[in-house]
Amino acid sequence: MFGLFQKKPVEYFSDDQKAAIVEAIRNAELRTSGEVRIYIESNCKLVNPVHRAKEIFDSLQMDKTDQRNAVLLYVAMKDRQLAVYGDEGIHNKVGYEFWNAEIKTMLIHFNQQHYSEGLVKIINDIGEVLVAHFPYDNKGDKNELPDDIVFGK
Repeated sequence: MFGLFQKKPVEYFSDDQKAAIVEAIRNAELRTSGEVRIYIESNCKLVNPVHRAKEIFDSLQMDKTDQRNAVLLYVAMKDRQLAVYGDEGIHNKVGYEFWNAEIKTMLIHFNQQHYSEGLVKIINDIGEVLVAHFPYDNKGDKNELPDDIVFGK
């Protein structure tokens, strides 16, 4: 009965775009112990998207990676808000300047409505910085977090 009143989830990306984003995550993580996740929702539940990203980061248990080098890309599509949240291991290496530059890059793509391209670009950029600071060690590294896109409400 309740199923009749549920809204169909909004699709922001085609299947090909989703596949390209997930492939970018997998490729970025091939050469690093770092982890990248994407969280997409319609509206930001908090005033500050960075605070919302931190909330999601914690709920996805991204702070549990061995080297504290996970990065969350957060996007609230309808509110046109976004944030990049890096755990302390990677944040201590790159700082706010790097995250702010990546946000500016994403905004350039998003303002042209090139959402998937913007996400792939920033995933590649973050992957490169993760490789520089946390190169892959085939003796002990493992994929600690899923590579899929997480869609909120």
